[in-house]
Amino acid sequence: MYAAQKGWTVELMNYNDTELGGVKEADFVINGRGAYSRLKYESGVHRVQRVPETESGGRVHTSTATVAVLPEMEEVDVQINPADIEMQVYRASGAGGQHVNKTSSAVRLIHKPSGIVVACQEERSQLQNREKCMRMLASKLYEIEQEKLDAQVTGMRRSQVGTGMRNERIRTYNFPQGRVTDHRIGLTLYKIDAVMDGAIDEIIDALATADQAEKLKNQQ
Repeated sequence: MYAAQKGWTVELMNYNDTELGGVKEADFVINGRGAYSRLKYESGVHRVQRVPETESGGRVHTSTATVAVLPEMEEVDVQINPADIEMQVYRASGAGGQHVNKTSSAVRLIHKPSGIVVACQEERSQLQNREKCMRMLASKLYEIEQEKLDAQVTGMRRSQVGTGMRNERIRTYNFPQGRVTDHRIGLTLYKIDAVMDGAIDEIIDALATADQAEKLKNQQ
């Protein structure tokens, strides 16, 4: 509902519900101007205190939802500097008749910064083998870059989510008291219905102000 108010688009990527009709896990992409800069403050453990419909004694039950907000990573474009490549040519080995033994058509490329070595001798011409080697090298470098990005995302997710324990909560939603408290800045609002309908700008504005103040303090 907050995204709708902002004019952002929400694309559901993955959703699993619980046997009781709740949400077990959901992954979605939000696109729109300023989406990450606003929503990044939602990362962490959200605690919910409410009296379930199945609770006959009126006791308050506590549950948690863990949220991770990650910026969408751009695909990696592999840029290979020709100066970083050492090319070696040699005669292809194995079956192939007189041609294989007479010409140095096989190509080996060594990417000096990464130490990756690729070789190809399947094609008859040196040029064709070199082209194949370059595609193989690009794929290997792409894979390395993607692994780096995945490691960064995993690190970000780990730092945001923590272990999902209740004592790591960032915000509590107390339905019996109609109260929403953000524990990072000690802000409490008695307007839980409005918050549930997506009115969270007041909370995010306060968090952004506190975040900016903390950054300025660290720079001094």
